[in-house]
Amino acid sequence: MGISDHRTETGLPAGGRTDRSGAIRSGSGAATRPRWTAGQIALFKPLLFIVCLYPVMRWLWLGFHDALTANPPEFLIRSSGIWALVALGLTLAVTPLRRYLGQPALLRCRRMLGLYTFFYSVLHVLGWAYWERGLSPAAMWDDVLQRPFIAIGVLAVAPMLALALTSTRGWMSRLGARWHALHRSIYAIAVLSIWHFWLVRAGKNDFAEVYVYGAVLGVLLLTRLIPSHRSGRRL
Repeated sequence: MGISDHRTETGLPAGGRTDRSGAIRSGSGAATRPRWTAGQIALFKPLLFIVCLYPVMRWLWLGFHDALTANPPEFLIRSSGIWALVALGLTLAVTPLRRYLGQPALLRCRRMLGLYTFFYSVLHVLGWAYWERGLSPAAMWDDVLQRPFIAIGVLAVAPMLALALTSTRGWMSRLGARWHALHRSIYAIAVLSIWHFWLVRAGKNDFAEVYVYGAVLGVLLLTRLIPSHRSGRRL
């Protein structure tokens, strides 16, 4: 999931090059920082995979210790939604970090983070469907029609399925330019997710967390859009 940026795929500054050690050099020949290799990122990805499973391991630990609050279903539904937002933020953070650190190999982490965003979003939806609507299609459809925050949540999750299914190199080749257009929907997903979160918290008039997550995602989106505006090209 996410957007590929071929203009900066090399990660080199204008007029830059690398030496045999992989260090990035400026046009004047001065070394700046070493580049991480694909092999180094490959060694890091298993650790990232395990770290991303932290919420699941935490839920299991809390379950075994009878500590899932007085209302475990509600806790798990809300917790999975929060972690979906966290994973979405991490996914959006890859491109700005890659650009500002000059480390193109970081892109190799983006697909995993995007798939974890989808994973926790699916758990969030399944929790609602099972515990709140008993997996009844009629009850779920009524909920979508009667409660706006459910409808907005569905609109946020639906495109994630397309992004997850087309996140492979094979689909990137098949779709060509359409792949980039499809994966730009991550911007809409971010906005809809915050809107959904806002509507959920509106019932309790508790927006503190909404402001925090909204601000973080907003900054991450701006860091992707502002440079493209200066260059006159979209990411």
